[in-house]
Amino acid sequence: MEPSFTFSCSLVGHEGDVRAISAGTHPSESSILTASRDRTSRLWVKSSEGASYFEGLSMRGHENFVSSLCVLPPSDKYPTGLIMTGSNDYNINAYTLDSVLPVYTLKGHVNTVCCLAAGKFGTLLSGSWDTTAKVWLNENNVMTLKGHEATVWAVAIIPANGIMLTGSADKTIKAWRAGKCQQTLKGHTDCVRAIAILSETQFLSSSNDTTIRRWTISGECMFEYKGHTGFVYSIALLPNGEDFVSSGEDRTVRVWRDGQCHQTITLPAQSVWCVTCLPNGDIAAGSSDNMARVFTRDHSRKASADEVELFNQQVASSAIPVQSSDLGGIRPEDLPGKEDLINPGKKDGQTKLVKVGDNVEAYSWSQSECKWTKIGDVVGSNDGKQTAGQKVMYEGKEYDYVFSVDIEEGRPELKLPYNVADDPWHVAQQFIHQHELSQAYLEQVANFIISNTAGITLGSAAPTYSDPFTGGGRYVPGGGAGVQQPTAGGDPFTGGSRHIPASSVPMETTSAPHRNIYFPKTSYITFDTANLQQIIGKLTELNESIANEYKLEQSDISQLKLMVEKLDDANSSPTLDQVKILQKALKWPQDQVFPVLDILRLCIRNQFVNKCFCNKQDGAAFISYIQQITSISCKTANKMLVFRTLCNAFQCDTGSNLLKNSREEITTLLMDCKSIKNKNLQIALSSVLLNYAVQQHSEQNAEAKFELLSAVETVLEVEQEDEANFRLVVALGTLTHNDHDSKSLAKSLEIAQTINRLQSKTSVQKLIDSAKGLLQILQ
Repeated sequence: MEPSFTFSCSLVGHEGDVRAISAGTHPSESSILTASRDRTSRLWVKSSEGASYFEGLSMRGHENFVSSLCVLPPSDKYPTGLIMTGSNDYNINAYTLDSVLPVYTLKGHVNTVCCLAAGKFGTLLSGSWDTTAKVWLNENNVMTLKGHEATVWAVAIIPANGIMLTGSADKTIKAWRAGKCQQTLKGHTDCVRAIAILSETQFLSSSNDTTIRRWTISGECMFEYKGHTGFVYSIALLPNGEDFVSSGEDRTVRVWRDGQCHQTITLPAQSVWCVTCLPNGDIAAGSSDNMARVFTRDHSRKASADEVELFNQQVASSAIPVQSSDLGGIRPEDLPGKEDLINPGKKDGQTKLVKVGDNVEAYSWSQSECKWTKIGDVVGSNDGKQTAGQKVMYEGKEYDYVFSVDIEEGRPELKLPYNVADDPWHVAQQFIHQHELSQAYLEQVANFIISNTAGITLGSAAPTYSDPFTGGGRYVPGGGAGVQQPTAGGDPFTGGSRHIPASSVPMETTSAPHRNIYFPKTSYITFDTANLQQIIGKLTELNESIANEYKLEQSDISQLKLMVEKLDDANSSPTLDQVKILQKALKWPQDQVFPVLDILRLCIRNQFVNKCFCNKQDGAAFISYIQQITSISCKTANKMLVFRTLCNAFQCDTGSNLLKNSREEITTLLMDCKSIKNKNLQIALSSVLLNYAVQQHSEQNAEAKFELLSAVETVLEVEQEDEANFRLVVALGTLTHNDHDSKSLAKSLEIAQTINRLQSKTSVQKLIDSAKGLLQILQ
């Protein structure tokens, strides 16, 4: 008897759901390809020793979630083949084995590209939410297949005869030849999600109706496979060409043999989006916990006993919502105890619920091992209803509400979890990103949340900063450094007399004078102004409650005040003792350190102070401190002041070099804060990105520019503050001005579309002008 599949290894690295998976391409047959909601696709290469894989290539270039992938075979032009990826940005990108960015992009769909299939001679078939399938050959769209009434979720090509199959949310499968629909197959009662070719005349399909069907090409349903208890998202054939595996919303990968479910593998994730079979007989699955996992029948590739046990513990500790547990109307007190597990199950994957104390545990029967294995704890109310004040469990977390949202006909309901302390607009934006929805749904979803939580006190979308002791507005962190509207002839960022040097003005003639005003910017943005009396007053007040180890003497506070006052004095310089006092004060608790950060932000413009914090020896510790003080739990004021500090640090060569070398870490910090709706923070965040653009403008670093372009575009998607948007647009103009490669990268990100949307929503003239100038650059 053939052995069962056992856990082999995990592929860890993605930061979003793994939505598509495939065996690798020549010459890396022992590799795995994954595509994720984190906007990347990755190539994982088998290590020379053991069962593990390492990340060999991370492919970027999509501006939104990557939802599908396939491999085109080798050709004369691309001798190692091409990796094709489809995305929520409506595009299909092509990569070689050594290309981080796409070698070309296919455009034509007007909504998410959710499935791809490769055929002979470089033929590519794509399906989309726009209800069409498209046929591509040699980088050209040669045919569009129209006929479905809803999303085309599944596509496949029969190699022997070239017949193309499409499965749709309209519950049908269509067979196409030469662009004509030859047959419409009906039988599934819900969306068709996947198709796998068995032979020239037979294929498999899976559906949201929880079944898998075996069809003849003439339209006869030969067999119906039942076993899954949720949507079946993916199917893949095992090497013998007859047996297959499937994955779905019931947390499982299932192995099918002779019409029966031979083995059920439960994963510690609710959605198992995709599964594939590898040439060596192993299987790999991608899931909603950002992981891909490999399972094997080969003892030599099996994980160690400790790793297998850890995997089993992760599965056993999963929280299963009561609605997904088959508990139905059964009362927990009526369930049998754990002693009932002595009775064998009737089929592989059968679920049994038992009462253990006050808890309900779920177990799955393994036919091959003849035992029950724990797959999680059942949580939530067993009547499926929510009462006032009751929390609802969803994917192992408690929420005040879990709404069911019906986006459109033919698509499954989506779950929208919400806590009343959250900002409904922020939750709506996250919901749109998670489910790959059009941005046009944002207002509708946010209003849905608001209207369905009437009478509930919602979280503040734009927190203000009052005095932490009195509640008054006596001291505002960073106060005095607010952005003013520009005066005629003044600097568009500060309203002052600062101007762009003549050397930065483009020499070519242009009909758009605004282009000469804004691009490229060659001087750094700084936050210079402050009310020193208020800062020192707050510092003195908070110092009274500081522990003795870091408490300042009155003379220390006087020295800090003197240091700031003398910053602009050419005949004076901060002393090392003053810097040490500042470093001591920076160790204050996170909720009290903000006036010290205000002083740091002012002093770091000085060469001596800058070198003390940003030199090669101490720079790493400074960046580590920056990461700590901008953590999720920290005050928004801290984050804002840190970003202003970073802007000012660019002014000196030592700080500029440290920030150049720490670009990825700093960009990550900025992305973590991009959705915080606070005007001053967003202006500071966008200013850091603009300073990076100024720094990289004359550099020949395509990777850095791409990362910055992508980061700026990502922030623009959620930013609503006009001044912050203006700085982001200038950053894009600075990066792309007179730089052909950066223009190409910007076009691949479809930044022009984002700018057009931005331009249509603002009445601020300088933002309109800068947007026009950027669009001219991108032509």
